[in-house]
Amino acid sequence: MTGLLHAFVLDGQGGGRLLCDLSEVKSVIHKEPLWLHFDYSFDETTEWLKQQTFLDDWEREALTADETRPRIANGDEGLLVFLRGVNLNPKQSPEDMVSIRCFANDKLLITCRKRHIMSAQDMLALLKKGQGAKSIGELLSTLVMRLSVRMQDIIWQIEEQLDEFEDAMESSEQLPNYQQLSILRRQTIGLKRYLKPQKLAISELLLAKIAWLDEDHRHMIEEASNALSRYIEELEAAIERAQVIQNAITNHQNEQLNQRMYVMSVVAALFLPLGFLTGLLGVNIGGIPGTEWGGAFTFFVIMLVVLTGGIGVYFKRKGWL
Repeated sequence: MTGLLHAFVLDGQGGGRLLCDLSEVKSVIHKEPLWLHFDYSFDETTEWLKQQTFLDDWEREALTADETRPRIANGDEGLLVFLRGVNLNPKQSPEDMVSIRCFANDKLLITCRKRHIMSAQDMLALLKKGQGAKSIGELLSTLVMRLSVRMQDIIWQIEEQLDEFEDAMESSEQLPNYQQLSILRRQTIGLKRYLKPQKLAISELLLAKIAWLDEDHRHMIEEASNALSRYIEELEAAIERAQVIQNAITNHQNEQLNQRMYVMSVVAALFLPLGFLTGLLGVNIGGIPGTEWGGAFTFFVIMLVVLTGGIGVYFKRKGWL
């Protein structure tokens, strides 16, 4: 079955064994701790889920829905957990977070995803080494923790980029790229959009009365919840920092524009009387003075220079230059 990514039976010691296909699952499901990981975009996955009588119709639809938000829901035979992780796939944006849907009870964990999610691969690698989860409760809590931990690097990258932008603003050597800053701000807002409901979902998971989640498991989930709270605070601070930098860039650009416009205005004011006089004496009508005097042009040029110098001195005394 191409929709099955892996089926792993836990041995209670941190390891276990991989099953080859779903035909082997029938003999162990609900009898031994079992982790089934699916790609829900395959029709085979949907068909297999429909055959499972312990799943209600709404649970099957939720596990294979195109869009989900982080949340917790109680089913008749288990718990539904919908979470998101940062998108670390090549050529993908981190804020386009990957959804993972879980159905869990004391003997079974079903996880469904469409895009590759590295946290699940990390957990499987540990199980193969015999260093993984020992129970379904630990497996679920480990997934929650790893999804949260992998967000830290992205948060650090955002903060480092903002630090670089702020250093560039202080040095005044080169303004930060406004487009790059806008992209970074959109990424930050996109991450915050999913982290807030994820924090609420994990808080609900902590409050749920689930017998197969012991104190150690709840402690891991609580640590993940605390980490998410910190990430949300850091993202909110990053959004505010990005806004401040954007405002500073806009103010700096407006100041430069105003300075250029001011220089142009001063230059125009200097040459306004000169243009008026040259235009007045350039009309082709009779009576223009100096037409019969050979030194008239030299006198006129000297008068324009003196007039320009006088206007310049006047502007200087007024503080306009």
